[in-house]
Amino acid sequence: MDWISLSLLCALSLASADAATKAWLQGFSARELVVVRFGIVGLLMTPLLSGLPPLQGLPLAFWLWILILVPLEIAAMLLYMAAIRDHPLSLTLPYLAFTPVFVIGVAWLILGEEVSALGAAGVSLVVAGAWLLNSGQARLGDWRSWTRPFAAILYEPGSRMMLAVAAIYAITATLGKGAMRYMAPGQFGAFYFALLGAAVCLLIVLPQPRVLLRLASRPGPVLLVALLMGVMVYTHFLALQQIEVAYMIAVKRTSLLFGILYGALLFRESGLASRLPAGVLMLAGVMLILQ
Repeated sequence: MDWISLSLLCALSLASADAATKAWLQGFSARELVVVRFGIVGLLMTPLLSGLPPLQGLPLAFWLWILILVPLEIAAMLLYMAAIRDHPLSLTLPYLAFTPVFVIGVAWLILGEEVSALGAAGVSLVVAGAWLLNSGQARLGDWRSWTRPFAAILYEPGSRMMLAVAAIYAITATLGKGAMRYMAPGQFGAFYFALLGAAVCLLIVLPQPRVLLRLASRPGPVLLVALLMGVMVYTHFLALQQIEVAYMIAVKRTSLLFGILYGALLFRESGLASRLPAGVLMLAGVMLILQ
């Protein structure tokens, strides 16, 4: 399967996992949801660990990148879960479109990857989409009010949280590709999530074992979210192997449009008519980054 198809499947799986989390796991805390998305997913992916190369043969650089990746990934997921649980999907998920914008600089600094000249135009469209998302605060006759949509990011907690997630994911996606140089994509995804699962158990489950009882009370939804996340992880690393980080993450961020539609169709979130054009504009910017 080519990288575009893998990235689109990754995006759909991610958006579906977010919608399922909001629909059926609403009463769970952000910590409990992190256990679902990392701990259980890590268990589901253990069969992919077969044939794993000897760990003692991996260079120090690999372990240093993993040491940075794990805490960043857990911090991002805690913010992510709190944002989609407590705030409208249509006001949080669109800010994930900033990830490929951040990736352009991060991947250039760390991996030396470059995108086309059209990337600058794509960045402008993503920023314009973010402005339009909050443009209800702007007034045509008051030029000062035109800066308020950007300031609104600072006052809307869910948007601010997701913008921080986008910045962290730019770093983890880039470092993840660097670490993947030493391991096959499918095996790296399984190994990485096994480490994340072990860290989550150490930090969350062991101090609060009742978390497992809480999760066992909703086995169907918990398993569904974990399966969707497993598909997302597997396709993410397979696609990432084939193309530059910024390109893959840009296509993956089509999940924001799926998320806006889920918000309107499943949760009856209002404002679709005004927010969908903003999401489309941000997506257009993402597509330009691909050129």
